[in-house]
Amino acid sequence: MSVHVTAHLLVLRAGPQCLVQDRGRPGLAHLGVPRAGALDRPAADLANRLVGNGPDAALLEVLLGGLHLRSTVGVWVALTGAPAPLRVGARSAAHATPTWVPAGETLRLGAPPTGLRSCLAVAGGIDVAPVLGSRSTDTLAGVGPAPVGAGRELPLGVPARPPAPGADTPRGPSRGRLRVDPGPRAGWCGQTAVADLCASSYVVRSESDRVGLRLDGPVLRREARGELPSEGTVLGAVQVPPDGQPVVFLADHPPTGGYPVVAVVRAEDLWQCAQLRPGEAIRFAPA
Repeated sequence: MSVHVTAHLLVLRAGPQCLVQDRGRPGLAHLGVPRAGALDRPAADLANRLVGNGPDAALLEVLLGGLHLRSTVGVWVALTGAPAPLRVGARSAAHATPTWVPAGETLRLGAPPTGLRSCLAVAGGIDVAPVLGSRSTDTLAGVGPAPVGAGRELPLGVPARPPAPGADTPRGPSRGRLRVDPGPRAGWCGQTAVADLCASSYVVRSESDRVGLRLDGPVLRREARGELPSEGTVLGAVQVPPDGQPVVFLADHPPTGGYPVVAVVRAEDLWQCAQLRPGEAIRFAPA
């Protein structure tokens, strides 16, 4: 008699934060729903390609390692983003390379020496129930699956294609600049607000999270009087709250905001915000 084995991952340990993410929920801001999705989109896309998943497959976004898993079936996995040491049983596994995990073997992620967030893709994807068309966890609105904790069983989908080693060139966390375009309310902080933003270095604050990258540096002083009515905000918006310290809106940002947006970070540069640690410096540059 054959015994059917349900394909799933058993979470033995979750580390500081482990979330299910895919490409998120774009297009629902008019309903008050943030987009969510993987913060380091290029790393997530690469991980999925390496194990043969389609671009919309859900994976695990792991903050500072510490994740231990065991699979009920043999699976292909790939780790990208922050280069956390990866071990399968007693052996080490390479970064950004398809790795076979035998059934019942334990996979362990250590703490990455650089960067913050690693993306762990599994062939077939993490097959939790979608909410509003996405399997992503939204940490601000609480939409989607709950953060992954020890004891959780994560169902796996059916692999679509064989793994694809060498599908792309991995890249490590960058120390480059964030290119910006002028925002719709740049004038609220003076005619030189964008130039002032780009003229100085800023330091990442410890309060930064998936909602926004909070920065310390030269104050951007508001010149306009009065209050700005709440209006729609976009991914990458550089908002200036009353203390004058800029905040870059990330994937879980609120759909509306009442502080002036002086600039918007180019979409292709936003992945860097996923990997910047508190205390690290960042600069802006005109696009």
